[in-house]
Amino acid sequence: MKTDPTPNSTASGSEGRWIGCCAFAAIAIVALLAYGAFALDNLQKGMDGYGQMEQDGASGSVTEPLGPGSTARYEDGLRVTVGPPHAEAGGAYAFSVTYENGTDDELLPGGESLEDSVLEYGPAPLVVRPGKPRDDYVSDYDLTVLDREKTASLLMPPLAEGETRTVPVRIKPTRAGIPVTVEVAVPDAGYRETAYFQLTAS
Repeated sequence: MKTDPTPNSTASGSEGRWIGCCAFAAIAIVALLAYGAFALDNLQKGMDGYGQMEQDGASGSVTEPLGPGSTARYEDGLRVTVGPPHAEAGGAYAFSVTYENGTDDELLPGGESLEDSVLEYGPAPLVVRPGKPRDDYVSDYDLTVLDREKTASLLMPPLAEGETRTVPVRIKPTRAGIPVTVEVAVPDAGYRETAYFQLTAS
């Protein structure tokens, strides 16, 4: 009896090509979906002006302030870290604010004016005030920002792309243990959220 293997070979070849085409189509669909998600994310960031914060845990907003040693991470690549305070002689406390410019532009962390760059009550690029972020005003304690002009002068120079700068801040509260709010609002031509940090003078 004579058998012809050709029909089986043809069927196997057709089936292999069909599976290959399906696999290619599936890969193409996944790639298109991934690209679409990426493009949508970039569109959303572009509409926000890349000035939104994005991090796990506390948002860094007035209702969810970041703690000492935490970093506010912005969509455009800016990173701002406020270090924990440590006690100094005479009832003073010192901490640092570190700016990491991962954006594509030069930044002015101190704004345009030396006098208005560091204040105890805002708005300003750097505000250090007594109380918690949601407190409008506190009357039973206060603080003074020491060496304000020195802090402002370190904050004022332009921060180039890829550059990091750490600015020391010294304060003197009327008593130890009070809550301290640090507001960081790096000026932006479009929009940038203010990052709120809550420390304790202890």
